[in-house]
Amino acid sequence: MFIFLYHLVWTSVLILCVPIIALQRKRRIFERLALRLPTPFLEHGSIWVHALSVGEVISALPLIDSLTKKYPDKDIVFTVTTSRGMAIARNELEGKVKALVTMPIDFWWCIHRIVNYIRPSIFILVETDIWPGLIDYLRRKGIKSILVNGRVSPRTFKSYRRFAFLTRKIFENFELCLMDSELDSKRLLKIGIAPPEKVNTVGNIKFDRNWVPMTQEEHHDWLGLLKLESRDLIWVAGSVHKGESEILLKVFKKLHSSFSALRFIIAPRTIEQSDDILSHAQRMDLKAALKTGLSKNRDPYDILILNTLGELGRIYGLSEVSFVGGSLISRGGHNLLEPASFGCPVLFGPYTEDFDLMSELLIEAGGGLRVQDENELYETMKMLLADLEMRTKMGRLAREFVEKNRGALGRVMSYIDNSKVC
Repeated sequence: MFIFLYHLVWTSVLILCVPIIALQRKRRIFERLALRLPTPFLEHGSIWVHALSVGEVISALPLIDSLTKKYPDKDIVFTVTTSRGMAIARNELEGKVKALVTMPIDFWWCIHRIVNYIRPSIFILVETDIWPGLIDYLRRKGIKSILVNGRVSPRTFKSYRRFAFLTRKIFENFELCLMDSELDSKRLLKIGIAPPEKVNTVGNIKFDRNWVPMTQEEHHDWLGLLKLESRDLIWVAGSVHKGESEILLKVFKKLHSSFSALRFIIAPRTIEQSDDILSHAQRMDLKAALKTGLSKNRDPYDILILNTLGELGRIYGLSEVSFVGGSLISRGGHNLLEPASFGCPVLFGPYTEDFDLMSELLIEAGGGLRVQDENELYETMKMLLADLEMRTKMGRLAREFVEKNRGALGRVMSYIDNSKVC
């Protein structure tokens, strides 16, 4: 009954939207309606991996590498929901997978279209983007669904408890829920969302990425590209949300009066924020530039706004200290592993619900520090910038934290292999 009502709502919404869709005629709308699918013919029994957006795509990269090596005779199809996530997927996976496809909306007709196109033997969902209609249809078709890197944040936990009957109906359609941590598993089991035998704690496959250290040559090349000097002290803040950038700019301005060699690279969560950050910095009498404007702008700058995709992961390797956004305001935080993998001290705010265990473990390991507000961020940055020995030690411990937690990917591959569908 729930699925029937769910599809009825979708059908009603789409009927109302038909005139608007007909007028828009945009490629992305056609993709989201499964009206424009790629041309490659797919063999029956392909492996279907899905990721929501940028973070989930990056998480899925080591899994894709392992699947292509383990099952070279299988077509691997990778779907992504957001356009930003698809841009990263094309950059990283073009040529590695049989097809890259935009995930359509969870409307029954669209679901039938994409499942019949992919013809999967297994569906692997990375982290989030759980669509009830799709998961139910796959079960009825006899196609197993596996959740990888499963996370249940406190916010999600409250939602699941509030709608326990509905979420239980969704999760019972999964063959396996491979969870990030024991805490995530306990939250899932606490409200009876999934049977215990379906829930297993395996760790986070993000740790199993091929973390490539930055060579001196690459470091030199990046400095040249970004018009920076080897003597500069570089602070990199990534995945910064609106409301955080203003705080970070104020902290930088105070720090710069004591550390004249300090340069600040800020990567907004969405590129659309870039112009607002630039305007705000200029109103504060700070010398700022956009990454895309460096070739035209020969003036020196103190703040670089990274308004490009796919570069933050390497630029973290330039930093003396890093800050990971979505954490000074209530957004749940973002991935702490990229800066940590370069042996860089990692700072973050009080709101890390989406990475609560990872953040606590990084603090315990000595590679990360939590700051509560603007003043604490300023004092912590001031302390670290003045103490090279402390920065070096924290960086080493951050890198060791990443290395010690590897191994989740092997456990995930073992469960996939035991599913007998690949």
